[in-house]
Amino acid sequence: MIEKKARPGYRRILKTSAKTLIVIEAVLFGVSYAGWYRLNTNRENYPSVLEAYYQLGETFSGDKKIRAYDEGIWQQEQQAKK
Repeated sequence: MIEKKARPGYRRILKTSAKTLIVIEAVLFGVSYAGWYRLNTNRENYPSVLEAYYQLGETFSGDKKIRAYDEGIWQQEQQAKK
């Protein structure tokens, strides 16, 4: 008769941990996407977050191109609404 060998316990722990990490990563991705979507569609409600984004970009890159570009687009949107 063929004897069945028991699996080592670490394999079960690795599989469970991997599944848990994948689920956590998927949930965090969904939360970050929802936050990104809200910021991109409703910038008037989050001026402090937007300002922090610009300051972070200016700190790392040293230029203000992104802020100027966004302000130009917003001005065009306001003119188009009128």
